[in-house]
Amino acid sequence: MATVSIRTVRKAFGSTEVLHGVDVEVEDGEFVILVGPSGCGKSTLLRMIAGLENITRGEIAIGGRVVNNVPPKERDIAMVFQNYALYPHMTVRDNMAFSLLLAKAPKQVIDHKVGHAAGILGLAPYLERYPRQLSGGQRQRVAMGRAIVRDPQVFLFDEPLSNLDAKLRVQMRAEIKDLHQKLKTTTVYVTHDQIEAMTMADKIVVMNGGNVEQIGAPLDLYDRPANLFVAGFIGSPAMNFIRGHIKGGSFTSGTVSLPLPAGAPQAHPGEVIYGIRPEHLRLDPAGPEATVLVTEPTGSETQVIMKLGDTTMHTETRMIGAFRERISQGPGEALHLSPDPALVHLFDVATGARLN
Repeated sequence: MATVSIRTVRKAFGSTEVLHGVDVEVEDGEFVILVGPSGCGKSTLLRMIAGLENITRGEIAIGGRVVNNVPPKERDIAMVFQNYALYPHMTVRDNMAFSLLLAKAPKQVIDHKVGHAAGILGLAPYLERYPRQLSGGQRQRVAMGRAIVRDPQVFLFDEPLSNLDAKLRVQMRAEIKDLHQKLKTTTVYVTHDQIEAMTMADKIVVMNGGNVEQIGAPLDLYDRPANLFVAGFIGSPAMNFIRGHIKGGSFTSGTVSLPLPAGAPQAHPGEVIYGIRPEHLRLDPAGPEATVLVTEPTGSETQVIMKLGDTTMHTETRMIGAFRERISQGPGEALHLSPDPALVHLFDVATGARLN
């Protein structure tokens, strides 16, 4: 196991710079997830850790050793790809053993390591099968087994669950997290799915446009997003945003007035964005009126898409609420609701920075 240090790393393709000075520290045994929208640079950064992309500027160290000019095979890392990358003509056993065979490891060592990895991943009954005879989840476990037998310092995962159906993704999330808890190997994992990031990571690195927006534990990012981008990206359904002004100790947007959180500024010179998560709205007969557009019952809760009042610039604000109560109102009918002031977020429109 080892630390991974990413220090002021930049990457350019010709004259186009795609990473703009990234700094990330991955502690020994930590599970760190790089998350962000397509094109934010997360996969490029992972490939630079693996040695599959050159570093334009800055340095990457694994276990205290700078690896900028170290070939991939000498970095003591193992990578699991999105498309499994299994050899179709080889059995599960041979796929998992392939790197050890190349290294000319003794047969008993190979058998022991393959058997150990197969036991951890529940693949023992499938060792003599070929990839075409396996489900998507089983193929992904074989790819993980091939990484485990190498006993690397660092595991790298590049969107490994994106080709699986929704139910299997949930199952594999739990399996990968359980695997990490057993092996305690330093892991860097890339995904665009913030639910994967929230449920699996010890630490999340939120990236956008080649920059790191915020680094922190999942619930820290959820509870205290540093800026508007992180607030909108982390959480599902996404946070509601209302544009308006703070004046005289209250927030107003058109005809709508909403409570401020404790410690919020009592006035602000420019426009602000008032953020509230759907699950932090509550039904309140004394609260502002919203008109129901669509209701989406999920069983455990009801999600309601609605429009709120006459807000800034005389246009309504669309919002979504997630309520534990059963909602009887249908489209066109009114709901009265209010946010929990303790859970409100305020952001500066000009900079996107958090104000409270």
